[in-house]
Amino acid sequence: MKSDRDMKAHFDELETRSADAREAAQLEALNDRLARNGLAPVSDLGGLAALPVLRKSELVERQKAQPPFGGLPVSNLAHVFQSPGPIYEPGGISHDWWRMGRFLHACGVGPGDIVQNCFGYHLTPAGMIFENGARAVGAAVLPAGTGQTELQARAAHDVGVTAYAGTPDYLKVILDKGAELGLDLSRITRAAVGGGALFPSLRQEYADRGIFCLQCYATADIGNIAYESEAMEGMIVDEGVIVEIVTPGTGDPVAPGEVGEVVVTTLNPDYPLIRFATGDLSAVLPGVSPCGRTNMRIKGWMGRADQTTKIKGMFVRPEQVAAFVARHAEVSRARVIASREGEMDVMTVQVESPEGDPSPYAASVAELLKLKGRIEIVTPGSLPRDGKVIDDQRIYD
Repeated sequence: MKSDRDMKAHFDELETRSADAREAAQLEALNDRLARNGLAPVSDLGGLAALPVLRKSELVERQKAQPPFGGLPVSNLAHVFQSPGPIYEPGGISHDWWRMGRFLHACGVGPGDIVQNCFGYHLTPAGMIFENGARAVGAAVLPAGTGQTELQARAAHDVGVTAYAGTPDYLKVILDKGAELGLDLSRITRAAVGGGALFPSLRQEYADRGIFCLQCYATADIGNIAYESEAMEGMIVDEGVIVEIVTPGTGDPVAPGEVGEVVVTTLNPDYPLIRFATGDLSAVLPGVSPCGRTNMRIKGWMGRADQTTKIKGMFVRPEQVAAFVARHAEVSRARVIASREGEMDVMTVQVESPEGDPSPYAASVAELLKLKGRIEIVTPGSLPRDGKVIDDQRIYD
């Protein structure tokens, strides 16, 4: 781990700066990036909430109309990647372009390490994201990619791999294959994982094998968004992005601590994305990490914000629920519940309102949700703050 490698505690001084210094620097960078996107400057970071959210579906349509990047400002282009959608992402080769070095440093990876990079290199950017990060911390890379487990295990042994980068579970597959083949893979003592859930039992199994394992939260569009440190108390937001947690289907920030959709503004000057909706749910944790890094922390991945479901053959989307709430000033929140009675779908709309009569909302529900349903008036503040605006309670067996 880091302590046995004489590495400095933090990647750079940005990780431990004061909140005021961070906000001032981010505001200056943000206004520059807004100008590059043809947007007016804001007076503080809270001004982001007034700007439109960019969703992946919109990005796909923009890229179809203006290939390959939808007219968004891109500079210093070195690679073009493709993700499902399809969505095309630019990539650069400058120092820590995707900001993954910060996470690898937190994992204890640095000069003298050889990282077996088992993220994909074919079309998708994950492999290059981690390779660029390894270069930023001075580590060498075995560009392994995915599959061919026996060859991977033999290469790890022969090369003397000391660290792993890839999905959480594939390292176990390699280690088990190595044991089967009688190969000593004990030099692997650190693992930087992402792209899937790291279950506590699996992290413990790696720890029992002498492997220190941390996870990050990253996307192909943004790069690193947040990452674990040795404290393992939530995920620390990266210094090169601004994260907001909003009510799904809207761009409205939730109250501190509530679950909502992760919306990210990246300050990368080569590809500044403004208020990009990840489609993931999370929540802000109070305070700062015991490891000394001072940026905001989030709980990590808590599910998908795109709760679109089909009821009676019609799609119901979070945006429609948000439009219903916006139409009625006295309504603070609404929640659609999909259930079954016999062989029939039933839609119930729970409405937080001081009004006791549900009938005034029937027309809006029918118009905006395209379906008739039951309407239940509930006490303001009584609906769970769990990020759900559509709760599908039907059982699919």
